[in-house]
Amino acid sequence: MAVREIVITGLGIVSPIGVGRDEVWDAVTARRSGVRPLPHLASAGWLAPFGGQVSGFDPKELIQPRKSIKVMSREIQLACAAAELAWQDAGLSETKLDPDRFGVIGAAGLLYCELEELRIPFTEWVKREDFDIHRWSREAMGEMYPLWMLKYLPNMPACHIGIRYNARGPNNTIAEGDVSSLLAVAEGADVIRRDLADVMIVGGTGSRLSVADFMWHAGARLALENSDDPSTVCRPFDAHRSGLVYGEGAAHIVLESREHAECRGVRPLARVASAACRMEPTAESCRPTGAAIRRAMRAALAAAGLESFHIGHVNAHGCSTREDDPIESQAIREILGNVPVTAPKSFFGHLGPGSGIVELVISLLGMQHGVVPPTLNYQTPDPECPVNVPTEPRPVDQRAFMALNHNPTGQAAAVVITAM
Repeated sequence: MAVREIVITGLGIVSPIGVGRDEVWDAVTARRSGVRPLPHLASAGWLAPFGGQVSGFDPKELIQPRKSIKVMSREIQLACAAAELAWQDAGLSETKLDPDRFGVIGAAGLLYCELEELRIPFTEWVKREDFDIHRWSREAMGEMYPLWMLKYLPNMPACHIGIRYNARGPNNTIAEGDVSSLLAVAEGADVIRRDLADVMIVGGTGSRLSVADFMWHAGARLALENSDDPSTVCRPFDAHRSGLVYGEGAAHIVLESREHAECRGVRPLARVASAACRMEPTAESCRPTGAAIRRAMRAALAAAGLESFHIGHVNAHGCSTREDDPIESQAIREILGNVPVTAPKSFFGHLGPGSGIVELVISLLGMQHGVVPPTLNYQTPDPECPVNVPTEPRPVDQRAFMALNHNPTGQAAAVVITAM
């Protein structure tokens, strides 16, 4: 049986630099950052009161049925809105789909509750001076919104999307930190290759802007600059980078078998040539060597049947930390040479599990315009980061790019996308 070719027929993106492909690409070409001061973090006294927040977002404009919004956290709303944009972009509303061969693979992580939702239950719990955990279930739980848990389960974005579009095929959620979105793309493509579906909506969502999230991670690896212009703080691969900037966002793409896309008469945007994931055991130290990144890139190239010179650019993880950027950039240099490298986090910060797919969509848009998307704030090269970083949109002849993500705990994922 011939291997099924997997194509991308639609995309949707909700990000700090825009909602929808046109707004996002306008921001990229104008080199306009989505990182800005955030009053809710400033009022909480947080050390870095800025980030990439989606502005002007009204879930009622894109999410149906509207009554479902009340059981959606912010991340779920962003995911469902991005899926709707992808659905429209692929023209699926004009197609009669077999619901049993139509599925969803999502990527998400911990969905942190807004602290205000816990204020009344917590106040009820601590009315007395003594500590009694049983009083929480007896008294405080009665003050909680009855469907509270449904707002914060990581699998709910994929569930809502499946229900909305009557996708009764494979439905799954991958929660593997920063590599989650690219693993969702890989799994969605494999589902189609295994002939378990003809169409899959795949993507991810994430936010790092919750005060609860900040408290949990205690500001680890966060950029703590006291900058008058927060848009300049995220500087992937730059010698003066100082750490992570956080944001929120979501994106989805529509994957189809090529024959299915041809039967319904749509022109694919691109092809998923390959995907690979590898790991190295660094969970205890959180100090990877880059071995997993190298192996993932090699495996993705081999599976795509490509050589290093076929790759027009790399969409890098590029998180702007002193520790991670050298490891990644040295691996890229070793495997792909002087290939152009773009780091979209410079526009909107780290979006958690949503980062990989949002960044991949930006490279997809760049491919459609024949350019490598630029990186913001790269001014001073770092000898420890020997990569070729365009700061303006750069024309490119090669018709393929590689998206790359990795975790501090050793996982790495690479996806190769080629033009049609």
